[in-house]
Amino acid sequence: MTARLLCLTSVLALTAGSAMAEMNFNRIASFATWHNMAEGEDTARETSPEIIVATPDGNTLVYSDSPLGAIGLVDITDPAAPQPLGNIDLQGEPTSVVVVGGRAYAAVNTSASYTDPSGKLVTIDLASKSVVAECDLGGQPDSIAAAKDGSFIAVAIENERDEDLGDGRVGQMPAGWLSLVGLTGEGADCASLKAVDVTGLAEVAPEDPEPEYVDINGLGETVMTLQENNHLVVVSKDGEVIADFSAGAVDLAEVDLDDDRASIRPVSAQPGRLREPDTVKWLDDEHFATANEGDMDGGSRGWTIWSKDGSVVHESNSSFEHALIAIGHYPDKRSDAKGVEPESLAQGTFGGTPMAFVGSERGGAFGVYDVTDMANPVLTQLLPSGIGPESFAVIESRGLIASANETDLTEDGGVRAHVMLYEYQEAPAAYPQLTTGGLRDADGVLVGWGAISGQVADEDGTLWAVTDSFYGNQPSIFHIDVSAVPAKITDVIRVTRDGEAAAKMDMEGITLDGDAFWVANEGRTDREIPHAIYKIGRDGEILEEVLIPEALAANEVRFGFEGIAKIGDTLWMATQREWKDDPANTVKLVAYTPSTGEWGAVRYEKAEPQTGWVGLSEITLHGDYVYVVERDNQIGEAAVTKKIYRIPASDMVPAPLDGDDMPVVSKEEVRDLLGDLAATGGFVLDKVEGLAVTADGTAWVSTDNDGVDDHSGETMFFSIGKID
Repeated sequence: MTARLLCLTSVLALTAGSAMAEMNFNRIASFATWHNMAEGEDTARETSPEIIVATPDGNTLVYSDSPLGAIGLVDITDPAAPQPLGNIDLQGEPTSVVVVGGRAYAAVNTSASYTDPSGKLVTIDLASKSVVAECDLGGQPDSIAAAKDGSFIAVAIENERDEDLGDGRVGQMPAGWLSLVGLTGEGADCASLKAVDVTGLAEVAPEDPEPEYVDINGLGETVMTLQENNHLVVVSKDGEVIADFSAGAVDLAEVDLDDDRASIRPVSAQPGRLREPDTVKWLDDEHFATANEGDMDGGSRGWTIWSKDGSVVHESNSSFEHALIAIGHYPDKRSDAKGVEPESLAQGTFGGTPMAFVGSERGGAFGVYDVTDMANPVLTQLLPSGIGPESFAVIESRGLIASANETDLTEDGGVRAHVMLYEYQEAPAAYPQLTTGGLRDADGVLVGWGAISGQVADEDGTLWAVTDSFYGNQPSIFHIDVSAVPAKITDVIRVTRDGEAAAKMDMEGITLDGDAFWVANEGRTDREIPHAIYKIGRDGEILEEVLIPEALAANEVRFGFEGIAKIGDTLWMATQREWKDDPANTVKLVAYTPSTGEWGAVRYEKAEPQTGWVGLSEITLHGDYVYVVERDNQIGEAAVTKKIYRIPASDMVPAPLDGDDMPVVSKEEVRDLLGDLAATGGFVLDKVEGLAVTADGTAWVSTDNDGVDDHSGETMFFSIGKID
């Protein structure tokens, strides 16, 4: 199936804005929050920056860290080089934090159980990094906000439900409420604490409100979400409920509701989807916006702008999700749940333009919207974040935004939790580096992508790339125009077998053979995925399947072919890691000649890993050399080996697979990619899996985003120039 271009309004605006705008946000640095642990502490413990704010001078970031029971501090005097300032122990679970003057105020959960909730408001002197006062809140707090004039603090007392009881539904007593606490020159005035009753307001479980998030406008009015109750409340600074209304529902169009590990196909409707908003932020004194993450029954995959009387000014519907689909940040595994789950939201004015920042918890990215016309906000940028962006700190005076990304994969040996910094600068947008630009297929369905693996250059300078096992139930081949900025997917070919989606495939490499492709399939016998190579027509139909011979199969392991190249009449496949008959730190480059059916191989000596493993993830031919990508499986600061090497094509003389004298090819380092992978201010991504070299010698490199599964979704797709 081929495709045609039909740009979405939001994606078109995004593309035009990125190309024409003088000013853009670009990420300039990342800070892994485990660095705030003191010397001698167990730094392998989970850390999680959740709610993040800045000090009034904009030089220090302050964030709540629930797993560590602490407030973390980061010095951003030089925002491009953030430095650790340590953690402050709060003897409980901080759920949120604000800064007023030289003090931080943290809401801390100290609950013994769901039925016996408790919490405190902790006052922290930032100069001495010490706790100076505490107020008993009487319940389990969630969000906290400070009045703009510093006169009081609002605290959402959630008293959250036990999701293991009553099918996880409200109501479960005790009910939540809103607390208002006055501030003086000495700090929080505990005696002034006022509880605002919000029972009896919502249509859903009115007896058990579960306040989620609060924000305060310039008039001292607090807006609060009752997420599970699907309700919004506006409270005066005196504690009077001046407005309350249902968050309502959205009739979603063009959403993907199938977690099928196939292609992304937003073809379904979801009528009456409850918004169940999480974060709420005032845009001015009369309007606020909500990020409609959902919880119990809903989640409308987008965001909404409201008047404080409850009327909807703007509803994004599926447009935010569609924009993330276009840049490869759609978490298909979450299709049957809440999709991209917008959770975080912030507001700020930069260059005279009022903006809203909407973060996708599951998509690992956030959108920048021009909200000059609140009825018609314009998506101007999409930016990559870490895994699970939870909140933003907006520092207008310094032209900065910080995102707090709460997910820490330390237990799985994955990337740690990060704070990321972005600067509003006179420069082109550095992200995205690859997009569909709103491509729709011949049936008019929006084309999504992710998990890009091997690639190859065509004669006209365009590239072809394949998806790997994440989309193994509907493998796809994408055509990429690298002359566009960002590079643009212009066509998609769905791989079929006897006219049906070709399941049980893990395509890891692609090369050209006239009017057909050859792809390398990384097998996994325990999942009935064969170690094989496939010849595929330009219509996507599999023309030929070639399984590996017994001489290879007898020594197979899980990590098989990663990349394929054609030299003359022979196909060469790079094996990722050692098989049972390979000496330590060597792998085979396997040869197959279709015209004769002959197999053979040479050996390649790879680096000895410092941690984890090192293997090959791509092979391609250009001129007199074969180029390979050699990488370790480490991410972030642990990454050591991400390199391109070249091998003289003259060394590629296959020996019999069952012989004892298999030759070892020579290799020469061409490029250490660590600098390239860190160039956009993020952590070093693990999977460099694509390398293609055009006829003029220009090399293109790409990373695999694992289908946005335990991954931020970020895909790097860049040129390193000519490698001749």
